Amino acid sequence: MFEKILIANRGEIALRIQRACRELGIRTVVVHSEADTEAKYVKLADESVCIGPAPAAASYLNIPAIISAAEVTDAEAIHPGYGFLSENADFAEKVQGSGFVFIGPRPENIRLMGDKVSAKQAMMKAGVPVVPGSEGPLPEAGAEIVKIARRIGYPVIIKAAGGGGGRGMRVVHTEAALVNAVNLTRREALAAFSNPTVYLEKYLENPRHIEIQVLADEHRNAVYLGERDCSMQRRHQKVLEEAPAPELPQKLREKIGERCAEACRRIGYRGAGTFEFLCEDGEFYFIEMNTRVQVEHPVTEMVTGIDIVLQQILIAAGEKLPFRQKDIVLRGHAIECRINAEDPYRFTPSPGKITSYHPPGGPGIRVDSHVYSGYTVPPYYDSMVGKVIAHGASRDQAIRRMRTALSEMVVEGIQTNIPLHLDLLHDNRFISGGTSIHYLEQKLADRQQKPK
Repeated sequence: MFEKILIANRGEIALRIQRACRELGIRTVVVHSEADTEAKYVKLADESVCIGPAPAAASYLNIPAIISAAEVTDAEAIHPGYGFLSENADFAEKVQGSGFVFIGPRPENIRLMGDKVSAKQAMMKAGVPVVPGSEGPLPEAGAEIVKIARRIGYPVIIKAAGGGGGRGMRVVHTEAALVNAVNLTRREALAAFSNPTVYLEKYLENPRHIEIQVLADEHRNAVYLGERDCSMQRRHQKVLEEAPAPELPQKLREKIGERCAEACRRIGYRGAGTFEFLCEDGEFYFIEMNTRVQVEHPVTEMVTGIDIVLQQILIAAGEKLPFRQKDIVLRGHAIECRINAEDPYRFTPSPGKITSYHPPGGPGIRVDSHVYSGYTVPPYYDSMVGKVIAHGASRDQAIRRMRTALSEMVVEGIQTNIPLHLDLLHDNRFISGGTSIHYLEQKLADRQQKPK
């Protein structure tokens, strides 16, 4: 087992990784920007290294600075968390080339699944169903693009091969707008991802977003840990997640889950990962794989009892998975609300000093957060300040517990989206379960049109 791990991230995930390390008796090194000097996880770390000024490009994305910090502190492995460099194959290669263990998949797996076109082709070979679309990157000729779109049928969605996090997408409803939209998306993809490659898929009108959590070791053992419903989204960004997915038949869960585990065995995948699907009319369609721990991993931990971050570390150390598929049992229901420092309905960021902070508690409540009274939320990074997770014996109980938890939570000095979450938790369509990925945006649009 490792004696010391460097955590190359910030915020609540840095604290989450730190806690898993302590459970395993591993010392931690935290790298941080100048803006995060007073962060809780920096104060709690065994060692900390400031790697640059506030902008992420000069600190959390500064690969030489991170590797230098690992060298001077004698760390043995680097955990990238989520976001930043977590799905950067070049970073993983440089970590390994410098003599450290990258706590995540092999670089070749990150590269394979990070390109949406190659990922889709790999899943087709593994028998995982995919959204109907172009068989590869779109050609340059406009006439050929039009032919492909006609075969798929409108509406279609243009996607950047190197995209992610909801970026690099454009929906097209008419043939007249197609070629111009493709060229525009190519330019945006080149600027955002240094990769102008785009492809086409059928745009599903009312799908749910269902994802399968997997764990795989380097000995070709792989399991799936059930699924999560992440359909409550705004601009392709998840707001609220739950596990298991409401109204999903057990046979369908097993069928898709086992195909995902088999895909891991086929490509020699190692570590934690998530297969993301759109689900419509009882059919699953693969859209992408995230080769890292997800923001919403706690809901899976709550219903399975498995510590996903701890397992990431054990797998990276070469250990075999301590359980088989038959050992994975889902118990109860869990819901996660992402608490962001933002206006709850206009979504404008609200950085600043938290003058008073009181997290909720009680049976089945978990709070993953790095903030405290007196902490200043910096304006340079993602606006998420924490996550509240509620677990219950049933979905109804989890909803009631979450309502209570959020009504007790105090975050003063900044705005948060807690009122939006409370609104959703009392929404009849959410309570009935199975809303599509478009539901929240339509709800927000309807709210804006109502007379004030």
